[in-house]
Amino acid sequence: MPADEDRQRGDRQRLDRWLWHARVVRTRAAAADLVRSGHVRLDGARVTGAAHAVRVGQVLTVSLNAGVRILRVRGFAERRGDATSVSELLDDITDDVGK
Repeated sequence: MPADEDRQRGDRQRLDRWLWHARVVRTRAAAADLVRSGHVRLDGARVTGAAHAVRVGQVLTVSLNAGVRILRVRGFAERRGDATSVSELLDDITDDVGK
């Protein structure tokens, strides 16, 4: 399915774009580099394509310099919002995993 149709459907989004909108990284290029370098897992499987689609409910494991974050996708945005809008896009379940 072409990417334009995905965007119109609103049920998925490119992984690099979602990471950038969710403010996991500062730039979209940094998000793409993070994925390409193998530092992102989607539902436990390593993803190396920045254009890989993510859907609501999927779990991302992201390895960053500051540590590992585990995020559940809650939604999508068309634009990168302020820090308060991040809660609409994700649930940070990093602390819940070890319990």
